Amino acid sequence: MSPEIPPSPLDAGRLEGLLAKLDDAIDRLAGARPFAKPAKLPRVLDTARRVLLQPGGAAALRARARSVEEAGVFAGSDWAHPQSLIPSLTAVTFESPQAETLTIEALSELRLLAVALGEYRHPQVSAEQALHFLTQVLAINLGRLFTPPSEAQRETQGRLCELPQRLLQHLAEHIGYERVVDPLIDEIWRILQQRPIQVEAVKRMITQIAICRADPSIELGASGQGADRLISSLYGPTQGCREDPGLEAYAERLVSMDDGGLQYEASGFARAMHDTGLVSPYHPLLLRHLLQRGDYLVAEALGLSSTGRDCLLCYRELVHALIDEAVHPDTAQATYGLALMLERGILYQPPVAPALWRQLALPLHPTNARHLARVFGETPGPRARLLEGVLCMLGQPLGVGQGNNPTCQSARALSMWAYNDPDYLLQMVAWAARDDEVVMHFEGHPISSRDSQPGLAAGPPLDLDPVSLIVVPHLDRIYVEMGRRCQEREGDPHRWVNPEFHGWWAGRGFRINVDVASGRLLEPEDFLRHFYAAYHPFYNGSQPLIHPQPAGIAVTDSAARFIGWHAITILRVALDPEEVMRVYFFNPNNDSGQDWGDDVRVSTAGHGERFGEGSLPVEQFVSRLYIFHFDPQERGEVEQVPQASLDEALGYLMRSWGADRLPGGALQAGPGPAAPDA
Repeated sequence: MSPEIPPSPLDAGRLEGLLAKLDDAIDRLAGARPFAKPAKLPRVLDTARRVLLQPGGAAALRARARSVEEAGVFAGSDWAHPQSLIPSLTAVTFESPQAETLTIEALSELRLLAVALGEYRHPQVSAEQALHFLTQVLAINLGRLFTPPSEAQRETQGRLCELPQRLLQHLAEHIGYERVVDPLIDEIWRILQQRPIQVEAVKRMITQIAICRADPSIELGASGQGADRLISSLYGPTQGCREDPGLEAYAERLVSMDDGGLQYEASGFARAMHDTGLVSPYHPLLLRHLLQRGDYLVAEALGLSSTGRDCLLCYRELVHALIDEAVHPDTAQATYGLALMLERGILYQPPVAPALWRQLALPLHPTNARHLARVFGETPGPRARLLEGVLCMLGQPLGVGQGNNPTCQSARALSMWAYNDPDYLLQMVAWAARDDEVVMHFEGHPISSRDSQPGLAAGPPLDLDPVSLIVVPHLDRIYVEMGRRCQEREGDPHRWVNPEFHGWWAGRGFRINVDVASGRLLEPEDFLRHFYAAYHPFYNGSQPLIHPQPAGIAVTDSAARFIGWHAITILRVALDPEEVMRVYFFNPNNDSGQDWGDDVRVSTAGHGERFGEGSLPVEQFVSRLYIFHFDPQERGEVEQVPQASLDEALGYLMRSWGADRLPGGALQAGPGPAAPDA
């Protein structure tokens, strides 16, 4: 990355004029009375945005950090408490099409840079804390430093997409890459431990690390040494491609290799793939070459155990057809999805193999073909892209993410079907991809996605995996329509919608600890007792969870403040390696590792989690739970739940989102917050 370009005389004159307007706007905001400040703020933000888009604008705004804050730009918002800001959320903010949101974020980070550089002594944040925060921001958003805005970013943000890049360039110039690369490597490994389906952003970050290491103008010092395994997993995992020779050169090398050399290559690729969850573009070339050399080498290249090998041999023609259609250098992750699908053994379920044969020959609706090509490109084609997505979802059902879309229920459903009912998922894909319509039934009455009103998503999603890209818009509309049909009923609509939407295995028993009308807590201790009796092995007769169950949580930030309602899947409740009873769950929000405040930190590795699971000790988990389903025919021992466990969970609840939702009769600072939406 080149240093910031100094402004030309023409740019300097334009910047000087904008700064004069900005200073005037800041003065007017500072002098306004509290009730009048909201009317003065838009002018400050609009002018600041224009300043930031000018060469030298970031430095000028940083110099005004104190006056911007003292004028009240951040007052009444989360940015007013910089000590509680979460670095990972900047990635979402940088995608926002709202100019004011982007500008406030930029001003906040320039404020923290001024603090980190000792230019502004802040009462709430030390220089060390500010530097640590900005280092994480750069690490998480490093790809934006080097990569031009994507088509999705340009379409949703317009020229605003330049603003985050200019900001990050300014931060990098003053913080230094040596502070960024090591945290970025740690972040990449943390994400990869969750085995997401979408890894293009991770691959771009690894590529940028490799570029940084190779660029003599970027001083990394001793940092970046831990990136070797990540870089080699993509660009040189085996002896035959260790110097990244290019796809054509590697294909020529394969022709001259004997079986011993091919086996060495196959085991090297498989080891790198299963170590990281990433697939090198060279790997598909080898796999396609091995189709003519025998299934033993194919199994080696996929890294299969005896279970996967048996499945490969039983369904040899199907597996070969899937490789031929879906596995290409541009769809390399299909290799990993295929391997994990074979390891799951789901082809032995009678409907799955025929459904995959149907998928191989499935014609795409023209609208879907265009949408897939627009998002993923023309190579190797929309059908191959969709099939890659199918293989990845069947192999990694807990790797589904909702992207930057309010569609957690739909993402949860896709994950649940891939995990629990894969042939039903394949049926949904066929309907959506071929017919551009999905029909589901609610209490015996059909609901067509084509005839339903718009759902929660504002527009067609652009940041999802291929299956979600095609299916989620239909599910979103149907889910919302089911909720509309419950509007006149008393109680929470999830009681009726979740079992009809997700499947028969969603328990018909239903508990909620929030009064829908007032938003206040409703018998929280009784709610907790019934959860323990339904799910905790010590109080439900050691009954393991048979089917994944939909649930709802109240998400809180790192300061334990309420953010919103969110859909998750409860997968199992079990003792971890340290004999702590934990709830293991799936969170479709792209990254399960979160800090929910009050020392409630979701773990994704190190406590017995399987790939894609998040977990918490039971007492911490139930403190954020507000909805769960259960089988009413299986009654646990409600009376046996110890009061100490309930008190601990209630403590976490009352110190977080339940603090201002106390039941009637308790001390209350103000009216109860709004009830959860359907």
